[in-house]
Amino acid sequence: MYRFAFGGLLLLACGHAPAHAQAQAQDLNLVVIGNGKGVPPAMPLAQLRSTLKGEKLRWPDGSKVVIALLKTTTPIGQNTSKKIYNMSANELNKYWLALVFQGKADAPNFFNSEAELADFVAQTTGAIGVVNQPAPSSKTITIDGKKFL
Repeated sequence: MYRFAFGGLLLLACGHAPAHAQAQAQDLNLVVIGNGKGVPPAMPLAQLRSTLKGEKLRWPDGSKVVIALLKTTTPIGQNTSKKIYNMSANELNKYWLALVFQGKADAPNFFNSEAELADFVAQTTGAIGVVNQPAPSSKTITIDGKKFL
């Protein structure tokens, strides 16, 4: 029962993005931010993708990986779906629903704004997230030696 309620809520929260949001999403740079504890300061893109797909559950120091994403109804969420997951927003929502229902991973924490996401990452050990403009206090993770994706 809980899983069905959660799935319904996740679908409502992530929903389908308007066409204008999809057009804007293509122009946005993405920056990966992480908590100071657990998240390495740099990683290859393949490791980032594996981590954000729920395939990696722990960081090298043993802390739990906690994924933070912007809702797929936001332009940054759309861009994250496309650039990191190689999926549409709808495909990404279905992907996470399947993983959660199968008990293979915990659902990401979805946020409405970059500020909310950055605060969560800063306060949560092992948290990693994707934003467009990191807060000055955010720990930026370089991916393949680059700050922006």
